[in-house]
Amino acid sequence: MTAALQSDYPPEGGWTTDDLDRLPDDGRRRELLDGVLLMSPSPTRVHQTIAMRLGVALEENCPDDYDVTQGVEVRINRTRSFIPDVLVTTSVAAAREPSKYEPHEVVLAVEIVSPSTRSIDRVLKPALYAQAGIPFYWRVEMEDDGLVIYTYKIDPVNEVYTETGGGPSSSTPASRSR
Repeated sequence: MTAALQSDYPPEGGWTTDDLDRLPDDGRRRELLDGVLLMSPSPTRVHQTIAMRLGVALEENCPDDYDVTQGVEVRINRTRSFIPDVLVTTSVAAAREPSKYEPHEVVLAVEIVSPSTRSIDRVLKPALYAQAGIPFYWRVEMEDDGLVIYTYKIDPVNEVYTETGGGPSSSTPASRSR
């Protein structure tokens, strides 16, 4: 382990995915944004329940060519790495039992918004996931009248998401889709 990883200071030149690989597997959620290490608090029980239920609903309706999982790292490049709450990948990619996915292997990235990740999940991650070519992005928000699932599809020419208004939220009474 390098001295930079043992100190309170980032490595010279910023963090990389190689540095992430050297960190202990201690259950902490670590993501990279242009060489800056982002650490999030552990998800709440409600957050994890939403992720689990959404994963089960996706799995029940997912064609055989795809696989549903939770909390697996997506390495966008050497200095960008995110961990979607739920993701759908190709079954070919899942068959290799990866601990990390490449963006081209991911079909859908889902983020469940928490108070500490609001801006990242609403603005930053969708922009970077779209730029990386991930075809679909869903954002789950807990609002006063229930869950809202915002669904987006990539515009590959402009590398941005456009809202589709679809999603599984119509099947849950306490939810609505926008």
